[in-house]
Amino acid sequence: MGYRDVAKIGLGGPVGSGKTALVKRLVPELVDRGYHVGVIANDIMTQEDADVFRESFADLLPEDLIEGVETGACPHTGIREDPSMNLASVDAFTERHPDLDVVLIESGGDNLAATFNPELADYFLFIISVAEGEDIPRKRGPGVTQADLLVINKTDLAPYVDADMDVIDADAAEVRGDEPYVFTDCKAGEGIEVTLEHIEREVLFT
Repeated sequence: MGYRDVAKIGLGGPVGSGKTALVKRLVPELVDRGYHVGVIANDIMTQEDADVFRESFADLLPEDLIEGVETGACPHTGIREDPSMNLASVDAFTERHPDLDVVLIESGGDNLAATFNPELADYFLFIISVAEGEDIPRKRGPGVTQADLLVINKTDLAPYVDADMDVIDADAAEVRGDEPYVFTDCKAGEGIEVTLEHIEREVLFT
């Protein structure tokens, strides 16, 4: 596998939407399916999410395939405007592990306008939470409308925030058009298999 010749999957979304929880669900499944996986966590000035991954994946991934990127500015800076720090981390991963198959790149918590630079992410998941309100798909935003896959997470919280899942489903269908979206409950593991099917089909070509 050549220099930086590795599939790169971006995961963006607002604070608390469940990006970290989704990565924690996806990585063990990908490893179990035989993929060599790297993980990058972006944040402004902390390694907190990267440390969570180091602890969670201690028995799954080499420590040098987990990296925390401190952007020093709004999280979208490191994934959209200037992805050089993230790309440098991907380069380091591939130099150390030429058999690497895929890198998951988690954005720091951002707003509905967050998107990934095409050079950084071959495939872009945008995660929103039912807890953010029934109307969040209708608010659109580039993240919701332009992501390759929209992930609507925390479906288990719908009864507690007076969110009608039928309304969310209908709104997501209207906003997304022909583009896919999935419902997940990362805490219970629901919807993870469907999410993986999209990733394998569209990114890993299996």
